[in-house]
Amino acid sequence: MLSSGIYDYIDVMNKAADATWLRDTAISNNIANGDTPGYKRQDVDFEGVFQRELGKMKYVSLDEKMSDINEGHMTHLDAQIYTDAENYSYRLDKNNVDPEQEYAELASTRIKYNALIDSMTREFQRIKSVIK
Repeated sequence: MLSSGIYDYIDVMNKAADATWLRDTAISNNIANGDTPGYKRQDVDFEGVFQRELGKMKYVSLDEKMSDINEGHMTHLDAQIYTDAENYSYRLDKNNVDPEQEYAELASTRIKYNALIDSMTREFQRIKSVIK
């Protein structure tokens, strides 16, 4: 099969957008459960997973890294929700959600999501202009 690698960056950005959407959902859930006794905040760490994957391929160009990541079908880039600071709570009801922090994280996550969507749109426009 002939592979041009034309969609390698788009595929990785798509995985990042999926993870960002999942993080938005987790943060929204944290905000909704801010008053639930015993609730522990949840988060998603796509950036850490992605950095580990890139770090495994030292002394390789970014294009080669993207190609290698995509050849592995990117199943290792699937983001997962985890419980953050499970044994830590600064409140008497054992809830560890800080609403101000969650709103700041939510705003940051939405900015990242919009930037990823814009980047994918621009990449598709570049591909379309080359095809014309």
